[in-house]
Amino acid sequence: MGTNEDTADARTALLVREAMDRATAELPALMDLSGPARTEGRRRRARVRVAIGTGVLAVATLGAVTASLLPSDGARRPVEAVVAAPPSQPSPTAPPQPVHIEPTPGESSMAGLPPAERARQENFQDRAVGVLQSLLPPAVGTVQRTDLKVNFYQATKDGTAFPLIFSVRPSGEKPSPCQEIRGRVCAKATLPGGIEAHASTIPTGTVTETEVSFRYGTCNVRLSVFPHEASNTSAPVTPAQLLDVAKAPAFLDLVRAAEAQPMEEEQRIVPGG
Repeated sequence: MGTNEDTADARTALLVREAMDRATAELPALMDLSGPARTEGRRRRARVRVAIGTGVLAVATLGAVTASLLPSDGARRPVEAVVAAPPSQPSPTAPPQPVHIEPTPGESSMAGLPPAERARQENFQDRAVGVLQSLLPPAVGTVQRTDLKVNFYQATKDGTAFPLIFSVRPSGEKPSPCQEIRGRVCAKATLPGGIEAHASTIPTGTVTETEVSFRYGTCNVRLSVFPHEASNTSAPVTPAQLLDVAKAPAFLDLVRAAEAQPMEEEQRIVPGG
């Protein structure tokens, strides 16, 4: 880079010198005077040289700047204004479409709810889908709500569907603690606020269901992932993983919202039933 600058400076100096020589050569010859007249003549020549040198220097500088804007091969390139592109905004991801499940004879579905209540429950389901999708392990697959019940969801992995229950149901009775009987394996953990949660794997034939449950306020909370019995595939989640879900602030926010404005009917215990 230094070599190019030296060459440009030498070329500029040469242009200035040549221009001054041509300009001063055209001036009339000084009379052979002595004293003040001769001094005045020298001053005139000096002023002309300075004026011409300044003009030529400005022209040469402009040429050097213009040349620096050209590509190295000498082709002319227009100078374009650079307009900063606005930052891209991530588009919100729409929740997966609900899975349609035909109700059995005599069974009600969300389609029979008043429009406002149905919209409220569907909004909660969409929120729950986002939270569960972010907290459940990838082996569970894609979580979708169903149009049958507010507490009924489905997770699908590689074409295998696992029914999923997420229930926050008012009840006057606390859930029973897990008992390791009939092949059931239990685990427990303390959630924020000192809430004790129980998780377990429950054998159902040759496959297993995984469940976590706890009491929150006036409601019994349950999150269960069922097996896909047609393919003899157990629920792809462990009790420890469901306990981690139950501890998550986002999940507990869902539980808090459903406890404050219940969407399920109160669970009633029939004596002797």
